[in-house]
Amino acid sequence: MARNPVIATVAAVVLAAAAPALATVLVPADFNELAREALTIVHGRVVDVRSQWTDGRRRIETVVTLQVHAALKGQPGDTVSVLVPGGEMGRYRSVMIGAPRFRAGEEVVLFLGGRAPALPHLLGMGQGVYRVVREPGTGRAVVTPPALVAAAPGRVVRGDAGRRAIGIEEFGEQVKQALGTGRDRQLNRSPRAGRGR
Repeated sequence: MARNPVIATVAAVVLAAAAPALATVLVPADFNELAREALTIVHGRVVDVRSQWTDGRRRIETVVTLQVHAALKGQPGDTVSVLVPGGEMGRYRSVMIGAPRFRAGEEVVLFLGGRAPALPHLLGMGQGVYRVVREPGTGRAVVTPPALVAAAPGRVVRGDAGRRAIGIEEFGEQVKQALGTGRDRQLNRSPRAGRGR
């Protein structure tokens, strides 16, 4: 055995390659399903991002706090805090595939699940996060879809209308249609809606 270390090395490599590989697979979520399954859908601005240890310092999670501009579903109050897997604590960093990252000041629409007393969590990980940007010049809020969304059956077409950015009001109408609430119902506005934008 000691006289042929090359054969031992090759055998070890072959055995390691034969071991089953583990992978994370993210299945695209359907917008209508996300809207129906969400307990709360909020549009707001990130005001705090704070990482913390959990499970006896074995994992890191991040608490993201939003100042609510409008509730598209549910009654979240003036602020809502959301638990997101992964984060940074000093020189340690934890990464979860599919978990989005946030920064203070950015504007988002979040699709949230979970029940009290636990903090809400994102539905579909990053698929439950729609980034809101302001158009240069007009300041109009437009919503950009997440990178991974369920595609309609058939071919993927360049310039698909489902991938374009749309105004926040139109996005709210899409949420209402997905929930079957009709066009005549107004969004539930937070008392602080419109402040600090």
